[in-house]
Amino acid sequence: MSSGASQAPVYETVRRPMVGISLKILSTIVFTVMSGLIKLIIDELPTGQIVFARNLVGLVPVLLMMAWQGQLPAALKTKRPFGHFVRAIVGVTAMTMNFAALAFIALPDATAIGYAAPLITVVMAVFFLGEVVGIFRWSAVGVGFLGVIIILAPNLSIGSMDQGTTIGASIALFATLFMAGAAIIVRKLITSERSATIVLWFSGSSSIIALATIPLGYFFPSQSWVMPVGWQWGILGLIGILGGLGQILMTTSYRFADASTIAPFDYTTIIWATAIGWMVFGEVPGMSVVIGASVVIAAGLFVLYREHRLGIDRTRVRRASTPGKI
Repeated sequence: MSSGASQAPVYETVRRPMVGISLKILSTIVFTVMSGLIKLIIDELPTGQIVFARNLVGLVPVLLMMAWQGQLPAALKTKRPFGHFVRAIVGVTAMTMNFAALAFIALPDATAIGYAAPLITVVMAVFFLGEVVGIFRWSAVGVGFLGVIIILAPNLSIGSMDQGTTIGASIALFATLFMAGAAIIVRKLITSERSATIVLWFSGSSSIIALATIPLGYFFPSQSWVMPVGWQWGILGLIGILGGLGQILMTTSYRFADASTIAPFDYTTIIWATAIGWMVFGEVPGMSVVIGASVVIAAGLFVLYREHRLGIDRTRVRRASTPGKI
């Protein structure tokens, strides 16, 4: 066994699939509500400031949970600080783009486009991790990308330029590339780092990186940090708390079941996003989103099925992942 593998932490798990599934679904609801709050405030405050609040305040519930589980101060120790910092840069970029896209496109649209990230991760794994992908998974990836094109088609038409949806859809698509890149980096980090360490270093580093967006205000006035008013403080705090709570729920869910059982329930986010988009913002997903999302979800489920058949378990990677929109 390699030295990297020997350093990998051992996690206590209890096989209770229904508990794991319930926690996973609850985490998707929490993250979707958080996205709704971000969309509610994205026109009021600069994106960098929202990213800062999401990560800094989100540290509070995460730290409390780690302390309760006895993972501190061990979670602070790392031999790969540079790797964590690179992961944070890529992850913050994905998070910032996800948040920014919500200013231009509907919540269900942004959610559906985000489903492309696992498919892109499969492609990146071939080039950066040397994974072998067979014809079945390649076919699923191709079908999934076709679904993404169906979702994007109305948003990328010339007529949508005036509404800004072209910009929003493009930003959301680029966000998926960085989300996939972050997943690849996590797969490398997880061979020698604790999941708790990866989560903690990401949140801390992301908060620092978000501060670097303050000077952007000199070049882009709309991105100038401002002093929030009363209700904005409350929304920012709630975004951070929900982000941290969602991370805890998601991480805990993988203690009760493996990735092949729980991961498909990621796709329930389209239900909550559609409900919130309709009730709060009056957004009704078009037929292209419904059809395209169905195609992407089907492709994603098939990839999960094939990975399960091949014995590829992403449980530890998913534990350590911090969703970008999430």
